[in-house]
Amino acid sequence: MPENMRPHVVVIGAGFAGLYTVRSLKKQPVSITLIDRTNHHLFQPLLYQVATASLSPADIAAPIRSVLRSQRNVRVLLAEVVGLDLTAKTVALDDGESIPWDYLVLATGSTHSYFGHPEWESKARGLKTLDDAIAIRNQVLLAFEAAERSNSEDERARDLGFVIVGGGPTGVELAGSIAEIARFSLAHDYDTIDPTQASIRLVEGAPRILMAFPESLAKKAQFELEKLGVRVQVGSMATHIDEEGVRLADGERIEAATVLWAARVQASPMGKLAGLETDRVGRIAVQPDLRVADHPNVFVAGDLAVLKGPNGKPYPGVAQVAIQQGKRVAANIAASVAGEETRPFHYFDLVTLATVGGNYAIAEIWKLRLSGFAAWLVWIFIHIAYLIGFRNRIFVMFQWAYGYFTYHRRVRLITRPGKQAD
Repeated sequence: MPENMRPHVVVIGAGFAGLYTVRSLKKQPVSITLIDRTNHHLFQPLLYQVATASLSPADIAAPIRSVLRSQRNVRVLLAEVVGLDLTAKTVALDDGESIPWDYLVLATGSTHSYFGHPEWESKARGLKTLDDAIAIRNQVLLAFEAAERSNSEDERARDLGFVIVGGGPTGVELAGSIAEIARFSLAHDYDTIDPTQASIRLVEGAPRILMAFPESLAKKAQFELEKLGVRVQVGSMATHIDEEGVRLADGERIEAATVLWAARVQASPMGKLAGLETDRVGRIAVQPDLRVADHPNVFVAGDLAVLKGPNGKPYPGVAQVAIQQGKRVAANIAASVAGEETRPFHYFDLVTLATVGGNYAIAEIWKLRLSGFAAWLVWIFIHIAYLIGFRNRIFVMFQWAYGYFTYHRRVRLITRPGKQAD
């Protein structure tokens, strides 16, 4: 089929769902335009390791054009989508360009949600982008520098105070990694402070941490966190956050210079931009084949989509769901182009993982539950397998091996806007 006569597929978002949609359409008779406001695909499951100085940004990100350079039926645009007209089938970009489409895929992911307190965002940074990770890395490392220069015990204690709000995998991984930095990586680097005395608190409003995991595994993870020196507080809701700490629902005040947000997320505003009905966190309801009702040529995948599984609960916002949904969207677009029936999405739950610190992780593989070193090896294998690019896999494996044997964090760089790092 001549290229100018092929159906045009516009994919918005180059995360897991968007990228796997595009790659799975490589051999199909379609023309594709992939639009993203950044020029890179980000491996979000390892973002916390950039934030805690284990990996550099380039280790977990790959330029989109490089990833897709061998795919001739795709055009990549670095742009911001500012309008969607589902009737006229056009996408409006920030530079005024309007792009027509025959099939539209919305895969723009999620962002932070602060329970109706947007003013908390400037005091408690979340972790969704490379900019977030670098800013958190700076904030964590600068806290120790500030403590080194402090002249009062109260001020020093506040500088060495860290609070992570949210006890899901991201919160647990951040808390464990910061504890490792304080207890091992920086333990002998300062003259006037003892980094091992840093106070690290993990605050979770639910009855326990890691609610997506079996309780037995969550208890083991909490035990390991506490061994690292993290104080875990469950059933504790944050009611106020400012530059100097956090207040909890029971009235307790935690003085801490560094507060990080790992709690609730909300979908990107793309659903509202398209004029589609969304749930309370901005997700778009989709049919079993991931199409939008009344718009058979519009598909939604990843964190932006809400679809209930066989257990009656929505599929979780994790990478594996997004990858598998991206592949199903591509297969359904190919079926539609060929005049065939689309098929419903079925999630194959391969493994649920979280790492606590060092060489300890927890994993649920079907009905098998693992913890400790064995789970950590599974965690390594899965993450290496899904990293984009051979170079990234080699560099990450080297960094992890180095960290395993030395407990050092090789990427302890503090970078500031407008200043060059040596």
